[in-house]
Amino acid sequence: MRQVTVFEPPSFATVRPLAALKRLGQFSHLITALTVHRLKVRYARTHLGWAWAVLQPLSFMAVFTLMFTLLGRSPSGDVPYPLFAYAALVPWTAFSAAVANAATSLTSHASLLTKVAFPREILPVTFVIVALADVAVASLILVGLCVWYGVSLGANILWAVPALMLMMMFLTGVALLLAAVQVRHRDVGVAVPIILQVWMFATPIIYPLEAAGTALSPALMGLYALNPMVAVVDTFRRATILDAPPEPGAWVNGLICSLVLLPIAYVYFKHSEKTMADVV
Repeated sequence: MRQVTVFEPPSFATVRPLAALKRLGQFSHLITALTVHRLKVRYARTHLGWAWAVLQPLSFMAVFTLMFTLLGRSPSGDVPYPLFAYAALVPWTAFSAAVANAATSLTSHASLLTKVAFPREILPVTFVIVALADVAVASLILVGLCVWYGVSLGANILWAVPALMLMMMFLTGVALLLAAVQVRHRDVGVAVPIILQVWMFATPIIYPLEAAGTALSPALMGLYALNPMVAVVDTFRRATILDAPPEPGAWVNGLICSLVLLPIAYVYFKHSEKTMADVV
């Protein structure tokens, strides 16, 4: 029997997220194909190829290291500052690149949206998957830095996996939300790079999480902790170079915020999907 797709007027009451997820599973081949395509063409016709995946965190690391060298005061304690900064930049740069690309993933594929019927969330989700490839490539340099500075990996390295899972969960929610809003409000694509720059300094990348707790009032620290990337970056750094478990408060806050955001973003996306082809 031929499958029939019924297009209904946009209403949150008609959104069926479980049915949408079931249908999404039927398009696993498309998700795989588009992800592989993005990986192949991302650095096509460039001389450095995949080296570009590590040049951004390395350049930020160099700038931050020079800054604190000139100031003569490093916030990393006994840990070499280049290693301290780079460990945090590995998940952050993958996250920021995925957010920037996913935000415009629907508008940049407008012709596809108007001609082919498929779950639209596939487009931003493929950029989320590509973020893992960026982390994998950048982590090779992190291993090399650990060897260079004589830092050995301990049992807490296993916490890097939950940290990346939390990043993927939060990243998916942000990607779906921004992609859906960008279809109707093109200002999002312009604003995202600015937001990401501010967001980076609101995340413990160039400084330890403890420094934020000391500098901020309890009220501001409560707002600061609502940023799930605090838990992602701090946990990943603790796991890889500090051989320490995550900070419980940051981890719980990050997990709760991500668990709340993801279903809300998905429902909003499926609600907006019904009219995307009309306004894109």
